[in-house]
Amino acid sequence: MKSNRRLIQVLIFLGVLILGGYAIGHSLFASGGGLPGKGQTPPSFALLDMDGKTHRLEDYKGKALVINFWGTFCPGCVTETPDLEEQYKKHGDKPFEIVGINLSEDNLAISNFIKQYGVSYTMLQDNNRQVERAYGLKSYPTTFFVKPDGTIMDVFIGAMGKQDMDERITKLLAS
Repeated sequence: MKSNRRLIQVLIFLGVLILGGYAIGHSLFASGGGLPGKGQTPPSFALLDMDGKTHRLEDYKGKALVINFWGTFCPGCVTETPDLEEQYKKHGDKPFEIVGINLSEDNLAISNFIKQYGVSYTMLQDNNRQVERAYGLKSYPTTFFVKPDGTIMDVFIGAMGKQDMDERITKLLAS
């Protein structure tokens, strides 16, 4: 009787382990949930800026576009913000836009961040993280470089250095 109980416990444990492993593996490696890649069209979005105005991906068609997913909680996001602002000012006379999409933080945190870093490019709020999920994000920051024709030229995961950013934006503007 005691050995049967032990066998049942082991079988239950193995079943839970297998189901748990499947669930974790499925959520991490499910196809179709990954990042859109080079040559693809990024998922559309309609998000509010800090003034309550709606911005859609389609509004930026015909312009070189940098979409940067970020959060104040992310050290890499904080370190690359001044470089993004510098690029925005440097290329302000061209058909070029940078859009920062914040990952569901409150207005006060975002406003304070914008003021602290002197951000003048468009900041949008993904309050329900729907756009984050549509883009298949797994780490932050993640930056998409979208050509004027609306296709993705490149995706950079992690904090970009000044040189990485400058090279990609120069190439994007030449496309």
